Amino acid sequence: MDFLKELGIKDKNFGASTGLEWNKTTDQGELNIVSPVDGKPIASVYLASELDYENIVATSDEAFKVWRKVPAPKRGEAVRQIGLQLRKYKDALGALVSYEMGKSLQEGKGEVQEMIDICDLAVGQSRQLYGVTTVSERENHRMYDQYHPLGVVGTISAFNFPVAVWSWNAMIAAVCGDTNLWKPSSKVPLCAIAVQNILADVIKANNLPEGLFCLIVGRGSSVGERMLNDKRVPLISITGSTEVGRHGAQVISKRFGKSILELGGNNAIILTPNADLKMALPAIVFGAVGTAGQRCTSTRRLIIHESIYDKVKDVVVKAYSGLKVGNPLDEDNHVGPLIDKGAVNDFRKALVRVKEEGGAVVCGGDVHDGAGYESGCYVNPAVVEAENSYEIVQEETFAPILYLIKYSGGVSNAIELHNGVVQGLSSAIFTENMLEAEEFLSAVGSDCGIANVNIGTSGAEIGGAFGGEKETGGGRESGSDAWKAYMRRQTNTINYGRTLPLAQGIKFDI
Repeated sequence: MDFLKELGIKDKNFGASTGLEWNKTTDQGELNIVSPVDGKPIASVYLASELDYENIVATSDEAFKVWRKVPAPKRGEAVRQIGLQLRKYKDALGALVSYEMGKSLQEGKGEVQEMIDICDLAVGQSRQLYGVTTVSERENHRMYDQYHPLGVVGTISAFNFPVAVWSWNAMIAAVCGDTNLWKPSSKVPLCAIAVQNILADVIKANNLPEGLFCLIVGRGSSVGERMLNDKRVPLISITGSTEVGRHGAQVISKRFGKSILELGGNNAIILTPNADLKMALPAIVFGAVGTAGQRCTSTRRLIIHESIYDKVKDVVVKAYSGLKVGNPLDEDNHVGPLIDKGAVNDFRKALVRVKEEGGAVVCGGDVHDGAGYESGCYVNPAVVEAENSYEIVQEETFAPILYLIKYSGGVSNAIELHNGVVQGLSSAIFTENMLEAEEFLSAVGSDCGIANVNIGTSGAEIGGAFGGEKETGGGRESGSDAWKAYMRRQTNTINYGRTLPLAQGIKFDI
């Protein structure tokens, strides 16, 4: 395929890079990457060794000592040029994202656009790494906060966003004066290798320090664990399952490191009797089936007032009947494959469990086979009538299953159902009633990190801080003041007087 050649993807690829050089290890095993689109091999990647890791992190640590001294606006200029490079390779990289991961071509290109957008945001942020001046209680004193570069920032990304999540972390970290060490999902390493190739041109053209952007593709049990335990990596951003995040956070916290956790979501949309259903429908369907239900912000629960329940069910089922499932590189298709057959099995098992608990599948749920579906990873998105209390509904199944849940009474009852799960990432309500909307956004409303009115749960903008509460992890990435997590905070006090008064009026005469 032409886009593989354009991105520098070979039949066999090395798995560790300092940004300019690739380590040549070949004795640690080989990942053979098969596309979920057609079941065909794409390429292979040699796994990195623990020695490779040591070399990579040492190079990144040395690069940090240089990079932290570069003025932030000049760091922003390098990021600006990365954004230009990504624009140049947007179509090719978007196609690779689609082919290696399985999301639609539109979403693949959209993910690269997110990378471009975060570069633009980071460039502006490079001139706004602000502190706050605080009034001192002592005469002739001034206090203020300032932020310094932190060090090597680790990024552990998941398969569902092979490139965007890395950029949220790496571009913000770069303007903050940090270097970045990326461990991508072993299911989609080719996208990471392609990005590393794209970055190399900017690194060379600007004589940037080698080790500014590093990559390591290796086993979690060896390379991953070393990264979690490494004091040279003061901050690690982890995107993945709650189980992965819980383990990572425990290991990192034992060495007093910092972590940003972007974990599970069990996102819901509330439809009140005052909802504009015509407006809500696209948000519901895209939220539930976009990326084949493999977004952390995917809509998994639809909480519907009993007075409009039957109408909503009919409209949703009708919309699902028009979905086209097929090759995601064909822009006429709406839904591509799941990432692998393991995900298909999880999809099947969830539908069995929900029926055992008393739920009813009202449409979809079957697995495609035959011509065009040779990979065995294509499913028909399912709509299921269920109760919020079902064990399977309480879990996050990373697949296109939408649970219809009925509520009665006022919006507070819907909010109680909405909040009645352990995850707390994204949430939405559709209503034209101001009181309902304001209650949903209030302290007694949604307990999620993201709460929307009259838009869906999926598709957050990079300008806002992205992240959630409860078992979603509590971290924040991307916009707003999320940049502060990538820096070390310092409070400074300056005495410009001729005496030394102590705080709290303490007298200490000598």
